[in-house]
Amino acid sequence: MSAETRRGSSHSLHSLGVVCGLTAGAWLGSAEAPTKLVAIGFSPFVVSLGMVLGVFVARWTVPVALKGTSYVWRDLSEKPHLIVWAIVAGMLWAVANTLTVFAIRNVGLSIAFPLWNVNSLVGVFWGWLLFNELRGGDGSQRLKVLAGAAAIVIGACVLAYATAADDSQAKQGATALGILAALGAGLLWGTMYIPYRKAYISGMNPLSFVTVFTFGELGTVFALAAVFDGGAANVLASLQQAKPALFWLFLGGFCWVLGDLFQQYAAKYIGISRGIPLSNTNQLWGLAWGVLVFGELANMTGGAQALVVAGSLIMIAGATAISLAEAPAAEQREWHVAMERECMRYGLDRERVAAALTASDSSSSARSSWRWWEMLIVGAAVAVFIWLGLHAERQAIVVDARWLLTLAAASVALLLGGGIFLWKRTRFC
Repeated sequence: MSAETRRGSSHSLHSLGVVCGLTAGAWLGSAEAPTKLVAIGFSPFVVSLGMVLGVFVARWTVPVALKGTSYVWRDLSEKPHLIVWAIVAGMLWAVANTLTVFAIRNVGLSIAFPLWNVNSLVGVFWGWLLFNELRGGDGSQRLKVLAGAAAIVIGACVLAYATAADDSQAKQGATALGILAALGAGLLWGTMYIPYRKAYISGMNPLSFVTVFTFGELGTVFALAAVFDGGAANVLASLQQAKPALFWLFLGGFCWVLGDLFQQYAAKYIGISRGIPLSNTNQLWGLAWGVLVFGELANMTGGAQALVVAGSLIMIAGATAISLAEAPAAEQREWHVAMERECMRYGLDRERVAAALTASDSSSSARSSWRWWEMLIVGAAVAVFIWLGLHAERQAIVVDARWLLTLAAASVALLLGGGIFLWKRTRFC
């Protein structure tokens, strides 16, 4: 392959990573809307568990539909050491997701979202320390990343100040706990990206990774609910009582899976130091859902509203600066060193791993023919959603239907565009 061809391929993958990150932002933002149910009396643990049950259904169904069980099983069997890492990542996600529900309850969706997106800083640090990201590049690229990281910190501080200064919050103690919960979620989510990147520089497909990931998240959320919410029997009884709202929680979980898959592809092709901040444009979507659909800032003072908007814009600018810092050839050679280290440690085929990282592995591009059990899995998932939809009831949450439909349509448009681009470039490899 010529140097010009390699540069073109690298630029194409960077563009793909940017598109995946933006699409992830839209769907990760939309996924948090159903967690507003915590505001009308549902336990945060029940809300989190209901959402994760939807995640579990989707994480098994989407990979089966796109690549097939044979491909997923072969990918996992070739890299069994990554199974435990995927489970650990799921456990970290589960705890972080539960913290976000507490954060939303105490400070609202539009405030909590930007605060837990400090995971960008954590992801940048781990990417540099463990996977050679930002090494070997020129100073201008590192400056973009560091300046973007500083902007994220400043934006988070502005939002925290706006929340604390707003007199409409019921209790300062509850506000402080909400802020801490959001920041704790950001720390855990940032650390969760270590298994992500470790898997992808080892050549694993994101669709295979998330299939195992889901066991860690579902088991951990159920354990948290059982320990802190009165035992397993009480949790099951609470889920039964929440049946009229479970459809919305499952839908939120399904949206989260779609966003997370695009986030995983962004992390695979442009690294966690760039892909994660870009997917953190979900804060813009979270702000839009909170403000436009749920009217969260209606009771805030004008000054507090201005601070919230300014803080969000600063954080978005920081994430954009990081994501636009395309990795130069010298840095990509450092990524290759990290890949070589994983191959030596676990006895992986270097050529296949390198091909997987550039979406040029022809052995993984084609989907095997449908098998009867795969159609059964997809059919069962659809049946679950239909059954929950038949029992769904409108919840006592005031929403602006026009903005809801507008944001939903924009999210679907990004999903279709990003999905087509990803399929054409990588065949979901």
